[in-house]
Amino acid sequence: MRRFGEVLIGAVLGLLPLLAAQAASHATATAWIGTWGYVSLPPPPGEPIPVAAPPPSPTAPPMGGVPAMPSATAPRPTLPAIDNPGNLPVDLVSGDVSNVTVRQVVRVSLGGPRLRLRFSNENSASDLSLGAVHVARAGSDGAILPGSDHVVTFGGQNSIIVPAGAPVLSDPVELPTQALEKLYISTYLPGTVPTHAPRYLFQYVAGRPGDQTGAATLAGARLMHIPPYVTMVEVQPAASAAVVVTLGDSITQGTASTANAFRGWPDRLAERLAPHHWAVVNAGIGGNRLLRYGLGPNALARFDRDVLAVPGVKAVILLEGINDIGVGLRNAAATDTITAEALEAADRQLIERAHEHGIRIIGATLTPYQGSFYASPAGEIVREALNHWIRSSGAFDGVIDFAPAVADAANPLAFDRRFNDTDHLHPNDLGYKKMGDAIDLSLITK
Repeated sequence: MRRFGEVLIGAVLGLLPLLAAQAASHATATAWIGTWGYVSLPPPPGEPIPVAAPPPSPTAPPMGGVPAMPSATAPRPTLPAIDNPGNLPVDLVSGDVSNVTVRQVVRVSLGGPRLRLRFSNENSASDLSLGAVHVARAGSDGAILPGSDHVVTFGGQNSIIVPAGAPVLSDPVELPTQALEKLYISTYLPGTVPTHAPRYLFQYVAGRPGDQTGAATLAGARLMHIPPYVTMVEVQPAASAAVVVTLGDSITQGTASTANAFRGWPDRLAERLAPHHWAVVNAGIGGNRLLRYGLGPNALARFDRDVLAVPGVKAVILLEGINDIGVGLRNAAATDTITAEALEAADRQLIERAHEHGIRIIGATLTPYQGSFYASPAGEIVREALNHWIRSSGAFDGVIDFAPAVADAANPLAFDRRFNDTDHLHPNDLGYKKMGDAIDLSLITK
C-alpha cells in the first residue's frame, strides 16, 4: 500500500505542471483586454461638476430636447477635418442633449469572439440614464451594417442608471470582431445630459427624439462635438494577447488629425502591432501635463486609473512634458517655472510605479515646438535637456526617438512642414503616420 501511495502521489505531482500550464493558457486566452480607449475626466479643480436634469418619469411626455442648430449669424469655430463622406451637417456649437440617440464610432485594435463596453459617468455629479444601448459593425455616415446589430445589456437589463462619478461595464456581447474593425455604439439618452464636459468627440446624433438605437440609419443624423459615454471597449481574444497603453497629451490623443478616421500615431501603431497580438489603448489627453493640472489630472495623478487599471496592460509608452515646458516657460514672468530635473523626477516616479506591476515603460522624446504659441528659448533648453536624458539615462526600458522623425532636417528645433502645416505643435495625418512608423516594434513585443 505504501508503494502504491508513493506511485499515486508521484503521478499527481507529475500532472500538476501540465494542469497549471493548461489553466494558465486558458486564463490568458479568455481574459478581457482593453482594445480601444478614451479618457473621461472631471472638470478642473475649483469648477462645479455639471449637474444633469433628472431623467423623465415613465408617465411623462417625451422631451423634445434635441438641440437646435446655432444661428447663422453666431460665430462658429473653424471646422476641423472630419471623416464625413456623406457631408452630414456638423455642429461645433451645441447645447445639452435630451431624449435623443447618440452613435459613437470606435475602432478595435484587436478583435475576439465577444466584447463588452465600459460607460463612464465620471465627469458628472448626477446619475446618468442609459435608456438603451446597441452595438453593430460600422458602415458609412453613422449607418450600421445589415445583420450586425446587437442589444447591449447590463445585468440582463436593457437599461441602467450609472451612478454619479462612476463607470459601469456591460454584459458580454456575442459579436465577433476583427483587428482594426470599426463599430458603432448607439446609446439612447432619455434624460437631459450636459455637453459642457472637459472632453469631446464627433458623434452621430439623431435629428429626431426618441430611441433609435436599433435603427439602421439615424433619422436626420448630424455630427456633433459632444462628450463620449463609452470610454473603453474590451474583448476576449481567441488567443493570448497583451496591451500597450499610450500615455500623453494632445499629440498622443491625435489632435489635428482627421476626426473619426483613426490617424493618430497610436492608431498607426495599432495597425502595425495587430499581427503580433498586441492591442493599443490611447490614454492621451489634450493639454495634459506631467506635474500640474492641464485639462485633466497630471500624469502622476492619473497613472493608476488610466494605465494600471487597463485590463491586459503589459507596456506603456510615455510622451509627456511639452505642456509643462510651454506653459511654464512661455514668458519671463511665469510663476509656473519648470526644470528638466523636475520632469525627469516625474518620469522616474512613473517608471518605478510601472515596474511595481511588472509593466515595461518606454520613453518617447518630445517633438519640436518652435513657432508654436507657447514656444520660448528657455523652454527649448529644457526640451533638449529632457530629450537627452530620455535617450541616454537608461532609466526607461526602451526609447522611441520621435523628435528627429518629424523635425525639419535644416532646423531640428522646428517641425518639417510636410508633417505640420498648421500650428507648429501638432502633427498632421502624415506626421502622425511618420511617428507611428518610427517605433521599433521589438521594444513592445520582445
